[in-house]
Amino acid sequence: MSPATPAPKSGGAALELLVHGVGGATPQDMLDDPRTVRVTGDTTAAMYRRADDLDAEEHPERYAERPVPEAYCWSNLTSGNGARALWLLLLPFMVVNLAHWMRPPAHGRPGLLRLYGVLVRLVALTLTVLLTAAACEVALDLTAWQCAGAAACAEDRSWLGFLSAERGGWWSQPGRRLALAAVVPAVLVGLLWYLSNRTWSAYEAQRPPTGYDDPGAETPQAAAAATRVAPAPDADSSDAEAAIVDPAEADAAADAPGGQPPSWLRPALGRPGFWYGRRSVARLRAAHTAAGLLTVAAAVTGAAVGHDRTAADPFAETLGRGLQAGLLVLAAVVLWVVCRRGRSEKRLDLRVERALVSWLPCSSLVLLLLALVHAGWSRPGWRSAGTLPGDVAFGALTLAQGGLVVALGIVALLLHRPHRHPRTALYGLGGPAVAMLACALGGVMSGGVAQRVADWLDGPATPGMGEGPLIGPPVLLSWQASVIPVLLLMLLAPCAFLVLRTARAARRLGPVVEADYGTKDPDPVRTGRIAAGRARAGLTDTAPALVGIVSGATLLLGAASVAGAWASDNVPGRAFDGAHPAVASAAHTAQALGSWMIGFGFILFVTWGRRAYKDASARRTIGILWDVGTFWPRAAHPFAPPCYAERAVPDLTWRMRSWTRHTGGRLVISGHSQGSVLAAAAVWQLPPGTRRRVALLTYGSPLERLYGRWFPAYFGPDALRGLHRTVHCWSNLYRATDPIGGPVRVPAEGDKPAVDCPVLLDPVAYGRTHAHPLPEPILGHSDYQAHPSFATERTGLLDRLPPTLPRQRSDEDGHGSDGPAAQGSSGRSSG
Repeated sequence: MSPATPAPKSGGAALELLVHGVGGATPQDMLDDPRTVRVTGDTTAAMYRRADDLDAEEHPERYAERPVPEAYCWSNLTSGNGARALWLLLLPFMVVNLAHWMRPPAHGRPGLLRLYGVLVRLVALTLTVLLTAAACEVALDLTAWQCAGAAACAEDRSWLGFLSAERGGWWSQPGRRLALAAVVPAVLVGLLWYLSNRTWSAYEAQRPPTGYDDPGAETPQAAAAATRVAPAPDADSSDAEAAIVDPAEADAAADAPGGQPPSWLRPALGRPGFWYGRRSVARLRAAHTAAGLLTVAAAVTGAAVGHDRTAADPFAETLGRGLQAGLLVLAAVVLWVVCRRGRSEKRLDLRVERALVSWLPCSSLVLLLLALVHAGWSRPGWRSAGTLPGDVAFGALTLAQGGLVVALGIVALLLHRPHRHPRTALYGLGGPAVAMLACALGGVMSGGVAQRVADWLDGPATPGMGEGPLIGPPVLLSWQASVIPVLLLMLLAPCAFLVLRTARAARRLGPVVEADYGTKDPDPVRTGRIAAGRARAGLTDTAPALVGIVSGATLLLGAASVAGAWASDNVPGRAFDGAHPAVASAAHTAQALGSWMIGFGFILFVTWGRRAYKDASARRTIGILWDVGTFWPRAAHPFAPPCYAERAVPDLTWRMRSWTRHTGGRLVISGHSQGSVLAAAAVWQLPPGTRRRVALLTYGSPLERLYGRWFPAYFGPDALRGLHRTVHCWSNLYRATDPIGGPVRVPAEGDKPAVDCPVLLDPVAYGRTHAHPLPEPILGHSDYQAHPSFATERTGLLDRLPPTLPRQRSDEDGHGSDGPAAQGSSGRSSG
């Protein structure tokens, strides 16, 4: 019997909806049949069946003894296109977006929750400004200002000849060189806008299906309950309340204190607008695009105004001051847009503020063009000397990011304190720690670009040491690069501790492994391998401590680099001249190593992206990163990679609702790894009447081990217990050797048993047996369906579901359904 075809004892028609995990899977592998047919969806994400099961709805008598297996393949949402590997360069934006969703759970504290969202969005805004400032540093300062203004640098590069100050051409004036070079960062901002707008059209702009209630909700009482939803002003996700859409919720609300239903009946992930971020992404995209263009305009205008002030040209200086005032006004508008409103999740927000979305970036672009014209005005006596004021800009950004992260940590602690749970990662500080890592990644990428370009233009000299024709990048970037070797040295101790602890844990687990298998003739090699697999899998649980150490060290070293840069006003290799020889040598070494490492880090990102574009296996590996990191909607940064769940979750929800309505049959949704997270999110979106006819089977699931610990407000203990209460039945399979999946830790409640099944032995046999004549491999996170307990648990779930409702063959049977029977003989749909 194939893994996808169990044999329940009774109950009538049933559907088994399979959802694969990270890395993707083919429908042929999921259904264990080479002949599969797409029944609904498109080339990006679709439902598949075996060819023999295509007309299952029309012949339910054939499926009295087994369910209809159906596979949902969603891997192309994240890793199907080689060009998407370039999203790796957007990693800092993706990481800061995760910080938004890592807030601690809290009830009745809307002010703190809104402040948390505002702080994360401000950190995200600084990352956009930082990336644009890095592009300005490379194009405007290092290339157009320093290299083109130095004869020794420009003469060695023919492509800079027409900009050279020595040749006296039309472009030789510094303002015109800056105006031309400003095209580079402006195009970068435009590219980010284009990518965000393109993915928005493919993801956030796709409205989830609405108005397809299950039969249990089609009563006058349910309709009356649904109409009692009062509109409320838009707010952050933390402020939104779920709508009451079911009689059971209405009754629970009436019995509850204050007339509010319990939180487990209206979880955050069950809100109607949770997976529809069109409006918030459009607002943030407009604000971040404007912020990037304003950064470029400020860099160009600042240099021109600085010259006009010293040249005593009142008219030109007045024009420049007017431009700067306009930049400040638009910058204030950008801050207002970012701070005023977050996501609205209580309902589908179909409005789009077209005026704001269009005029804010356009106004910033007009100001940028005016700034370029102003800078390009003829100033015959202007000569480029020194550097552009990059130290001030990068120093202010670094201080702003540090201050915002510290404030975010304080708010997170205040939110976590009344609802402490020992499983919550970093005592509620997961969001601030990840936000700090996002800032560090942004610094590595921006500083790496500046250091590599400076090293290329400066020849063999170390940037900033004064040995070449360039002064070099801002001093602060050199200090930030110099602390990277120090950070790596600091991490050696905890890494060595983890290695030793894992080795010791493997030795302690040896007797436990032998006891689990009950072997009378133990093999030390076999025992050691199994014990080592279990010990290595346990390293996942130490991730919070390691992230906390890295984040804390990054914050302290970042503060030290700012202090060193401002106190010495020189690069580390020069700041310690005259000090003890050992100290001076260490400073020189740290600066040289740091400059190389920070540039190597950026090149590594580019190399991975290029390799993933050409190599399918590498593309799949990098795609796994996005499967985990882009599950959440873009609530903080609009330039982050798009959220695939905004397509996948409505797809799964709609399919479950259409099956239960069209056939009245039973349904078990079976999710592996990340697929179990999608399955749980889809079940939360179901109306309670449909949810009570659905069974959930998860295996290799990170629901509690990863999502519950790092995203406690959405997958915390209360949320998972609430899911257990509202779904008809739920079973979870896991192995001790699995580094990703684990128990969900939901205990028995009432007549419902505990969710977690006994831990599966991996491998299934210790040595050679009649049933397993060859040594069984240690599977870890893969091939859960091959374990004998899988089919047993799936069959048990199907048998626990209520019997199939009588099918009504009427004109309403196919109305609104996306099932194959409602689509004609082919069973295909454009989805």
